[in-house]
Amino acid sequence: MATKDNKLAGTGCEVIVPLGDRKPLEEIERSIIKRYRKHIWSKFIKAIKDYQLIEDGDRIAVAISGGKDSLLMAKLFQELHRHGRANFELEFIAMDPGYHPDIRELLIENCNYLNIPIHIFESGIFEVANRIAGEYPCYMCARMRRGALYGKAQELGCNKLALGHHFNDVIETTLLNILCSGNFKNMLPKLKSQNYEGMELIRPLYYIEEAYIERFIRYSGIMPLNCACMVAAKKIGNKRYEIKALIEQLKENFTNVDISIFRAAQNVNLNCILGWEKDGKKYSFLDFYDEE
Repeated sequence: MATKDNKLAGTGCEVIVPLGDRKPLEEIERSIIKRYRKHIWSKFIKAIKDYQLIEDGDRIAVAISGGKDSLLMAKLFQELHRHGRANFELEFIAMDPGYHPDIRELLIENCNYLNIPIHIFESGIFEVANRIAGEYPCYMCARMRRGALYGKAQELGCNKLALGHHFNDVIETTLLNILCSGNFKNMLPKLKSQNYEGMELIRPLYYIEEAYIERFIRYSGIMPLNCACMVAAKKIGNKRYEIKALIEQLKENFTNVDISIFRAAQNVNLNCILGWEKDGKKYSFLDFYDEE
């Protein structure tokens, strides 16, 4: 039965898996390419191939937050490097933005158990985000975290930074932009850093649905962190949770609505939209209306 570790109460870390019931490491690793081959491993490989996320000679910094997504991503990269292709190098980096000591201990213990050799470093981002962002620190925190991770990755000689955003993050971001920002903008599978020369961000979990990540975590018996933010735990919830709930409601009446949202970003018809922006310049359909 799911439970919660009392030692972590009030730290922002919700434990959603059985305690003390972890599978042996060998079984966890085997399940990735056996039990979860269709919904996790194959989709991980497909994203890498479809979007050319890994190239010969890459040195990839795999960002480990301690949450379910990043722990799975680390094991996927290890499996790929061990059994698939070894034409790239890996560094596993974990930033401590100001965790409760028990949370930091759990992060380290999980990585040790999963044989993930992390470089852990401190940033103090939680305190800074809380001071400058008021009641809604999550956006500022995410931007600051990414900058710190880029800096550490570059320090370690990496040319790519891997983040654990998954399929649901992608479609939720699409809807967030439409409903809250009035634009159609996607979370891309890879992009070049504008502030760190030669660095590229990649998202290899792009096709993997969150439900299967949760199933893998529960099967493994791993106790991941869930944000673990001492700041956000005391603040008003953000819009992403509302969007997540909205998508679940839409699924009740629209078949495969999540897939349709994802595909919408792949099937944009420029002949049938009012306007678009490219490289900072805005265009209107009227600019090209009389060319036909």
